Amino acid sequence: MAMDSHQRAAEFHELAAHAHRAAAVHHGKEDHQTGHEHSKQALEHADRAFQASQEAHRKSVKSTGQS
Repeated sequence: MAMDSHQRAAEFHELAAHAHRAAAVHHGKEDHQTGHEHSKQALEHADRAFQASQEAHRKSVKSTGQS
């Protein structure tokens, strides 16, 4: 179960990284509006990745009985 949580967190991190790369490309082409949209999307994915990482950590700690 904890492995699934870690996988989900990793997927959100990948989505955030992809959106950051897309934003950089659009900003480099001076397409700032699209770049801004990708930056916003990257932030949303990064927030979800952080939340999923915290949940995965809580599940890992709970399953191992650590404090």
